[in-house]
Parts: sequence; C-alpha cells; structure tokens
Amino acid sequence: MKRREFAQALTLTLVAAGAAAQQVEIREWPVPWENSRPRDPFADAQGRVWFVGQVGNYVAYLDPGTGQFKRFEVEEGTNPHNLIVDERGVWYAGNANARIGLLDPATGKARTFPMPDPAARDPHTLVFAQDGNIWFTVQGGNFIGRLNPRTSEVSLIPSKTPRSRPYGINLDRTGRPWVNLFATNKIATIDPNTLEIREYELPRPGARTRRIEVTSDQKVWYVDYAEGYLGMLDPATGHVKEWRTPGGARSMPYGMEFDHLDRLWFVETGVQPNTFVGFDPKTEQFFSITPIASGGGAVRHMMFEPTKREIWFGTDRGTIGRAVIPR
Repeated sequence: MKRREFAQALTLTLVAAGAAAQQVEIREWPVPWENSRPRDPFADAQGRVWFVGQVGNYVAYLDPGTGQFKRFEVEEGTNPHNLIVDERGVWYAGNANARIGLLDPATGKARTFPMPDPAARDPHTLVFAQDGNIWFTVQGGNFIGRLNPRTSEVSLIPSKTPRSRPYGINLDRTGRPWVNLFATNKIATIDPNTLEIREYELPRPGARTRRIEVTSDQKVWYVDYAEGYLGMLDPATGHVKEWRTPGGARSMPYGMEFDHLDRLWFVETGVQPNTFVGFDPKTEQFFSITPIASGGGAVRHMMFEPTKREIWFGTDRGTIGRAVIPR
C-alpha cells in the first residue's frame, strides 16, 4: 500500500473508532411479507409508519406501539417505489405502471394520476411542496415532474442531460427542488415558476450521487454512492466541499436525512452490516457510527420524524427500522 493510501486508511479507521463510541439506539421490526422489499417509510400524524412493498406490490403501515402491520393491495403491476403521507392520504409512486396513486386509508381505495407521456414510465421519488403540489423524479424516463393534486395536472420537465437518471429529490425553503442526476456527476435544480432547469457539475467525474437534502442554511448535501463521499454544494457560490465517508471508497452511502440540528445521517450500504452514520456540519466530523443489526442489505431512503426525533428506514433484509436521534 502506498504511503498516501495507508495514511487515508489509518485516518478512516481512527474516525470510525472515535465515532463508534457514540452509537444511536436502533430497533427493527421484521415485515411479515417475505421478499417484498419494504422501503421508504413515512410517519403520519397518528404515529403510523407507512411504507411500500416494491416487489410485494402493496402499501402498508406499522403501528410501532403494538408492532402490528396492516397491508393494502394496490393495482397489479404498480411496483410502488416510494410514498409520502398527508391529510389527503397516502401518495405512492407507481414505478412500473407510469402513474402516481393516492390511497384512502379509510376505504382502502386508490385514485391514480397517469403520466401524460408514455416515456415517463417509472415515477420514482415523491416530495411535498409548500403549495400542496408534489414534485417527483422519473429515473428511466429522464424527467422531473410536478403533480398538482387540485387540478390533476402533471407537468414533466425533461432533464437537460440525456440518460441522466433523475433519482433523489428534495426542496429548499424557497420551494425550489434539487435533484440527483444519478448517471452523471451533476445535480440539478428547477425554478418552480419558469420550470427552467439549471445543472451544477461536481468536481469529480466519477461522482454518482443518489440522495439529496437541503439544510436550513440552504446548503445542498448529497451522498456519492460510487466513490464513497458526503458532499455539500453551496448554491450561492457554486462551491463544493466533500468528506470521504468512514467506510471508504466502497462504502456506497445511500439513504440520507438530516435532523433538528441540521446534522446529516446516512447509511453505508457497501459495508456489511450496513452502518448508520452521523455527520455534524458545524464540526465537520463524523460523530456516530452504528451497525444495523439485521445487516440492512441496503437502506434506500429515510425519513426524520421531528416530534419524537426518530429516523425511519426500510431494509432489503425485510425490516422497518427506527433510529432514535440524540438531542
């Protein structure tokens, strides 16, 4: 091993050793439907934790108090990828049937919003906007979309870069969406008024970012799945700063979220068992590393519930997990 590589490996080992002393409490509930890929949980106002079974073709919830699950079948061939929940119901992305669904938990019935272009075949990740609209990505179709639930209108904005695979999405405080272009080393944003797209190119050509968050200071954070970095883009200046993740170049950071203190949390899926990692932007230190008991397999998306200060996640090992975030 070259001296530089050895020094980097030693640094990562020391960081991991220090952070491991500050583990968080993680609990997992086995999902009763095997091999269904439970993912992308979302805690509602009643304390229920909703999630989709992407392979099982269902929407379901966990009652953490009782440990009970309830399942709702969705239209055959939907293969739901992601969901979000509000007072209108449970919104889910039909990853295999080119539509967004709205489930009414009281009746179990769903209303669907088809994509207006057959090329938008795979709605991917949904996020609420402050105005009640829903922004979403269409990975294979290469679109970023917006659904107006009041009018049922779906707007599709083609990515400027062909085959860029729009993936993760989140909004900043002004209502502007930010998107990972997973097949590129770019991050995109859209003006919600003009629908004009702007792209930011990251300095490393090999970067492939998968999830994205925007903290209260309007900094855009991402995880680089391909080369093992946590990164920050300052939209005001275009400046990018990155930190090698504790698991190193093959750590494959994936699911990501931030908490009430603007600390970043993500899961390294190239490490077995997967590790749940905390990073404090104020100190620029990784301060917490916790192994996921089930192994994780892959944690693809996460949700922070601010009242109880919990982060919820699903695993490819068939569990719904909860991490209690230190205050």
